[in-house]
Amino acid sequence: MEKSSGVKARGAVVACAAAGIVLAAWNAGAQSQYPSRPIRLIVPSSPGGGTDITARIIAPRLGEYLGQQAVVENRAGAGTMIGGELVARSAPDGYTLLMGISTLAINPAMYRKVPYDALRDFAPVSQVVALPNVLVTHPSLPARSVRELIALAKARPGELNFASAGVGTNPHLSMELFLSMAGVKMTHVPYKGSGQGVIDLLAGHVTVMTPSILTALGYVKDRRLRALGVTSAKRAGGAPDIPTIAEAGVPGYEAVQWFGVLAPAGTPRDIITRLHKEIVRTVETPEIRQRLVNDGADPVGSSPEEFAAFIRSETVKWAKVAKAIGLKPE
Repeated sequence: MEKSSGVKARGAVVACAAAGIVLAAWNAGAQSQYPSRPIRLIVPSSPGGGTDITARIIAPRLGEYLGQQAVVENRAGAGTMIGGELVARSAPDGYTLLMGISTLAINPAMYRKVPYDALRDFAPVSQVVALPNVLVTHPSLPARSVRELIALAKARPGELNFASAGVGTNPHLSMELFLSMAGVKMTHVPYKGSGQGVIDLLAGHVTVMTPSILTALGYVKDRRLRALGVTSAKRAGGAPDIPTIAEAGVPGYEAVQWFGVLAPAGTPRDIITRLHKEIVRTVETPEIRQRLVNDGADPVGSSPEEFAAFIRSETVKWAKVAKAIGLKPE
């Protein structure tokens, strides 16, 4: 009886091992066939903002290279946390991706409760672009330079209002940093995304904003908005005539945005590798690269490891900025 039981036990072990080998082989086969259906690229902001524009520039070519459609889906709200949480809680199978934005690194300094950990709950794939914001005003505002805007704001403290893509977003902190360094006060009017803020800016409901250059440059060229300065340390390649804010009146000022693709944590390495390869290929495609550059963005295409290290450094940086300008977590 004992001998018979031992044989049965060994048989069960062998069967389990065989099942494990079959399952592993099936998983490997499934991953090697990735992708076998369309991919969702979640944009955590409203249509018309820089994140949305970037996603829609790269999605068609990325889908072509992957052999499946890449569908851009906007999930705006809560300082981009709604879209971020959706992706963080999605299955780690490569079919739901996030077009991440600077707020991934900013939100920990702005909110007491963030529904995910940007450093733990995502698998970075690649930074796509780095780009400046641009300080723009409605043409009716009697300020044609950074210095004139500062003088006007000092003469009318708190009367001028500025729009942002939401509390704690990069455009919000970019403007708060500007106000702090310039020693002036304006009233903040937050929106659910840069696109909505720009619409009200164009209508004259708000008078100042620092949206991404991707969002604003077309309106500047059409003279529907007046550009006073870019937020980067150097002038933007796509708009060399616009001075930096630092050279136009606020020495030492710098604040830039970035967008990049992330997957849920736990996504298999071979899927991350495939996505990285095709994202870099997309960014380096001459017509895609030229379009991004013409719009004022700097194409990147970093490795997953480089992108992860960059997000960590940005988290430290923006925590210091929030503390320096006196912003407390909500």
